[in-house]
Amino acid sequence: MKVFRFVASSLLAPFALSPLSIAVAQESTGATLDPIVVTATLGPKTVGESLASFTVIDEEEIRSKAPADVSDLLRGQPGINVTGNGSFGKTTNVNIRGVQSAGTVFLVDGIKLHSATSGGAPWQFFPTELIQRVEIVRGPRSSLYGADAMGGVIQAFTLDPKQGERGWVEAGAGNFDTQKVNAGVSGSAGSTRFSLSGLHKETDGTAVRKNIKNLEQDQEKGFRQTAGLGRVVHELENGGEASAILLQSEGNTEYEGGNTDYTIRTVGLGLVAPLSDYWQTGIQFSESQDDEKTLSSSGESYYDTRLRQARWENTFSYNVHELVVGAELQQDEVESTEKFTETSRTNTAIFSQLRLNFGPLDTQLSLRSDDNEAYGTNETGGLALGYKFDQSHRVRASYGTAFRAPTFNDLYFPYIKYPSGYEYQGNPNVKPEESESYELGVRGNYRVWFWDLAVYQMDIEDLIITDKIGTINTKINVSEARIRGAEFGGGYELDGWRTSLGLTYMNPEDRETGNQLRRLTTRTARVDLDKTINSFVVGGSVIAEGDRYDDTKNKNRLPGFATLDLRTKWNFAPNWSSRVTVANVFDKEYSTAKNYVSAGRTAMLSVRYDIQ
Repeated sequence: MKVFRFVASSLLAPFALSPLSIAVAQESTGATLDPIVVTATLGPKTVGESLASFTVIDEEEIRSKAPADVSDLLRGQPGINVTGNGSFGKTTNVNIRGVQSAGTVFLVDGIKLHSATSGGAPWQFFPTELIQRVEIVRGPRSSLYGADAMGGVIQAFTLDPKQGERGWVEAGAGNFDTQKVNAGVSGSAGSTRFSLSGLHKETDGTAVRKNIKNLEQDQEKGFRQTAGLGRVVHELENGGEASAILLQSEGNTEYEGGNTDYTIRTVGLGLVAPLSDYWQTGIQFSESQDDEKTLSSSGESYYDTRLRQARWENTFSYNVHELVVGAELQQDEVESTEKFTETSRTNTAIFSQLRLNFGPLDTQLSLRSDDNEAYGTNETGGLALGYKFDQSHRVRASYGTAFRAPTFNDLYFPYIKYPSGYEYQGNPNVKPEESESYELGVRGNYRVWFWDLAVYQMDIEDLIITDKIGTINTKINVSEARIRGAEFGGGYELDGWRTSLGLTYMNPEDRETGNQLRRLTTRTARVDLDKTINSFVVGGSVIAEGDRYDDTKNKNRLPGFATLDLRTKWNFAPNWSSRVTVANVFDKEYSTAKNYVSAGRTAMLSVRYDIQ
């Protein structure tokens, strides 16, 4: 019954499989360096069995690093490029394998979170303190998740109640007059378990711009955030589960020339149930929201977007083989001070995935068809093969197609002339970007360490760019891009040591000009090292990135940089712990976008009490 319940709870993977279920599966299999993951295959598999390039950031790593925001957690991970317009809640873009931020799908417990107007996720507003686990899948996944999963998928699993935990409270303070407090409580009653957690933090921030003529400098740009998370899970008598989750983050962020009030929210209701020994079914209804109201010298404006989604999945099992078939209905809506020519669009999809195992040989085949009322029909597919030489070594090869949908700004933005004289208007004839990807990888997994190496090539057609027609800037499909790269990841855990390594080399090329794609570096490296010594945990991270260009003509070069972060945790009494983190120890000034600079050295001291 326990095994059957685990399979049932996995059906709506990734959104039905909780971090707790993943941890239980890992404990039962004895796996630590080849953990159970769900994002790549719509079901629980080890990283090796997923036949994908994968990075898992678990709860211990997240708590150890205590990242100020999501970008701190993702920066330097294999295949990841992070750019931003300053620190502390400022605009952030996350690229996987050189695909722009709108081509990266961000899931929160299986719920897609993005802005329908810009296309990207509101990374800068997502509270890392409420994350328990992150899975990063590199490579196309449109055949499973539809539009925008061209570069890959990042899924955050929020805090879930554990047996024996009742709650916690934590408070901290740091430079730039930064303060935060977060707390949570969890419990159970019969077959129902629940958790409730919250966070408030604020900072005066730092200046975000370099010295530029006619711009005020050295003014602090503050950030404020209040977030809450609630989850209820009820185990059914037949081994299924019913669940509900609500996450909301709201606050204010200041930038050069104004400030923005923001709200992001995800709501989900899910049900999984076994219908027979060979058939499990499940359904999820969800809504995500990204609202921003901006006050600047040019006036007041707002952009409110909502994404409503219904998803139905069915898993059929025969021995070690599995077939997943499902359907999805998705609707985007926009409300704004700008009068978009269209304010909603609906997408319907059917999808399937066949997972076969023939001893050492694994095969995965996925197909999906999306029909969008705005830009038509797109079919995508994927094929992956894996061969396991022995208990430690596996080779994989894959091919996949994907597409990125044009955003509401691309298609429907009304004509506007800004005070600077810049004119812009959307183009309803823009087509989706389409890609083909090839990948070859090999992985070694041992008792206390692992390594993974992958090489790939992605060809993108109908790249969406901004071009000028007369005096008006608009979106058109003209460019082609080819992105080639290699990624290496590794990790080690033994005798209190915990270390990980990530290396990336990438050549993101505009095929028409031969230039490097804008704001993408070709080289990144990240090393994380932690050591447990009695009641202390000490560690550090080194992150290095190569140079990049801020423009498509490769005239404005941004130099590379390297930073050092240090951290320590002290369990000074039963249930009590304190933590000190210092990011960018040597106060290195660097930019990932022209004229915008990092915060510099950032320090934080916090104290936590766990209620048992």
